[in-house]
Amino acid sequence: MRVSSARIAPLVIIAIAAIAVSAAQRPGEGAGSADPTYAEDVAPIFYENCASCHRPGGLGPFSTLDYDSVKPNLRKMKAMVAAGRMPPWQATGPRGVFRNDRRLTDEEKAIIVRWLDTGAKPGDLAKQPPRPRFADGWEIGTPDAIVQMPDAYTVPASGTIEYQYFEVPTGITEEKWVQAIEILPGSREVVHHVLVYAKVPPAPRAASPTPAAVPAGTPRPQPLFVRNREHAIPRDPPRRDSINPPPRPLGALIASTAPGTNVVEFPEGTAMRLRPGTILTFQMHYTAHGHEMQDRTAIGFRFAKEMPVEEIHAAAFVNGSFTLPAGARDIAIPAEIGVTQPVKIWGLLPHTHLRGTRWKYTLERPDGTSDVVLDVPRYDFNWQTYYLFAAPLEIPAGGKLTSMAWYDNSASNEHNPDPTKDVKWGDQTWEEMQYTGFLYSVPNRRLRPSP
Repeated sequence: MRVSSARIAPLVIIAIAAIAVSAAQRPGEGAGSADPTYAEDVAPIFYENCASCHRPGGLGPFSTLDYDSVKPNLRKMKAMVAAGRMPPWQATGPRGVFRNDRRLTDEEKAIIVRWLDTGAKPGDLAKQPPRPRFADGWEIGTPDAIVQMPDAYTVPASGTIEYQYFEVPTGITEEKWVQAIEILPGSREVVHHVLVYAKVPPAPRAASPTPAAVPAGTPRPQPLFVRNREHAIPRDPPRRDSINPPPRPLGALIASTAPGTNVVEFPEGTAMRLRPGTILTFQMHYTAHGHEMQDRTAIGFRFAKEMPVEEIHAAAFVNGSFTLPAGARDIAIPAEIGVTQPVKIWGLLPHTHLRGTRWKYTLERPDGTSDVVLDVPRYDFNWQTYYLFAAPLEIPAGGKLTSMAWYDNSASNEHNPDPTKDVKWGDQTWEEMQYTGFLYSVPNRRLRPSP
């Protein structure tokens, strides 16, 4: 079949027109304009992904709720968004693995960068979407229980401040099941991060009859976790705390807050047990802010309405026996934890101090297969993130989870407190840690059948 050139010309014109209309209506290019605008294209992205921190009273240094407050920060914004440093998320890998993944989509990043490249036009500000509303206090709503530092701590105007530890009884007299936890700093400007540990003091020993003899050959129950004894923390590490030193022991890490992360809400059917008599320890990292301030941080708990199917536990595995040589770069320090029964891991918290640069976690199965389950190539001490799995990581009996942390103790690390000194394990920021907090449950210890 032959088509005359006279008929081809109109078809070409129609095709070109269709392409032009399609291009004009691409997402992020604003209705009736080739360039995206703040009001119609960028504000919805900021409201959804950035404003929880970047708002009046938030942790961010400027607000993204208004064009006028965004405009003076355009240059910095482009560098941070293009590099994927904002919103803060240090892990790589496919989306959907972690339920708290804060990364922008490729389309959202492209819209913001193109908006910046085309003059950062405000657009018709009357067309901005409704501003999101944020709670002035607790994000989880009014907590069912609040535990606060007993007294306010005075943060000096300048200088390096050692970690401070405050031990506080919860006053809980009956067992509670926690569905959500939130830490509320008293003065956000000076609170860099908070770790909260929980322990239950042992009951006083009462006189009891001599226990019956265990028959010979009875096997001892296996511990759930297998730890590497060579990685143990030194029994009595040197301490320089002068005001509020840490109690021993601290207990299990149950909550943390830092810029970029705070509320932990456990998945449906799971909850964390809070036992009667529990004592909390607040580990406080303060940073001077130019003038003296008072802080009295609190932690809030929202309780589950019923007993969960599976109990969430908080634990950690570490390597406390390392030395980082003075001036050395790219030092790899391993740690591992094995399991004797199937275990579900619900979240991982990698933690080093100012010399830590990256992390990698690998699940190793008894059959010899393995998978990288968390890769953090640009760890940042200023953004402490609990990586919460969308579906729990299942470790079979006989499997293990290994971690590798890398450190830079050289002068090229601008955050290094002193590159001339060897560094060992210690709580303070000028010391170091190889510490992984994790949340787990044991499937064969179900408390009740699934609904």
